[in-house]
Amino acid sequence: MKLRYGTFSYLPDLTDEEIAAQVKYALSQGWPVSVEYTDDPHPRNVYWEMWGLPMFDLAEPDGVLAQINECRATHPRHYVRVLAYDASLGRQSTAMHFLVQRPEEEPGFLLERQEGPDRTQRYSVKSYATEKPAGARYASG
Repeated sequence: MKLRYGTFSYLPDLTDEEIAAQVKYALSQGWPVSVEYTDDPHPRNVYWEMWGLPMFDLAEPDGVLAQINECRATHPRHYVRVLAYDASLGRQSTAMHFLVQRPEEEPGFLLERQEGPDRTQRYSVKSYATEKPAGARYASG
């Protein structure tokens, strides 16, 4: 199963050149860029670990790409994403975010259904990745 997450989720994985082009676009809009990672890809897990601080006042994507590559090297079996923030409306909101790395094997999700009174049904999504403790979720073997 391939996780569909972010702005370019239904396109093939971006190359480093395509990532640089998107980061350059974000910087040209005046959007600060941040790099984050996680080993819990649940759709409602919006609070990923930050890799460094958000990068403000950059003109070229080289600094962001260096941070992406450091994060990839440190966390080779995690999801890594790039976020661009837009503060033009007086509040910080996400203008764009996309994955720049995913684990080789993505365990997927389980859809659990619960029967309720009067034939009601409730659904919940559970990530298979969270069956293992944090830090061991994508270990080889």
